[in-house]
Amino acid sequence: MKSILKYFLFLVSLSFFIVITGTVNYVMPSYDETVVTGMEVRRMDKDGVISKSNPADGEVRDVYFLFTENPDSKKTMVYRNEDTGWGLPLYFKFSSADVQAKAQAYANEHQRVQIKYYGWRINWMNEFRNVVSIQPLAEGETLAKPIVSYVLYAVLAFLFFLSIQFIRGIFRDE
Repeated sequence: MKSILKYFLFLVSLSFFIVITGTVNYVMPSYDETVVTGMEVRRMDKDGVISKSNPADGEVRDVYFLFTENPDSKKTMVYRNEDTGWGLPLYFKFSSADVQAKAQAYANEHQRVQIKYYGWRINWMNEFRNVVSIQPLAEGETLAKPIVSYVLYAVLAFLFFLSIQFIRGIFRDE
């Protein structure tokens, strides 16, 4: 019975740390090197893009989208460019129109840019990464590194190791 409880606690600990690590990965900023190829604005409500089959039924907002292409692999990516406002995650971003204007200028020049974003691109859920900022990259310049994310991953790995050792210590007499 103790063995089952021990493995159950291992599973609970593993599940907890997977969820926390996923949250850190989603919320903390990441960086991509890309070239902006286009953009558009979509009118959306709480249900998604407003269309003939999905009429507006609540508060409506304009959401910007950036279309990009990786200069090396030619792989395309779509980013959402929406204000976070005072909500979560706490980026306090109120400048999506300014970011869109910068992106338009960089697209006209075919300038390599560094996009700082959070979130995941999940095609089947129609989920997009959200742009936090966009900056030009000079020739030979490297991308910024998400140092805080790396530190948090290391701390989480250490805490997971400690939790496993604690659980093993509870059941040491077996």
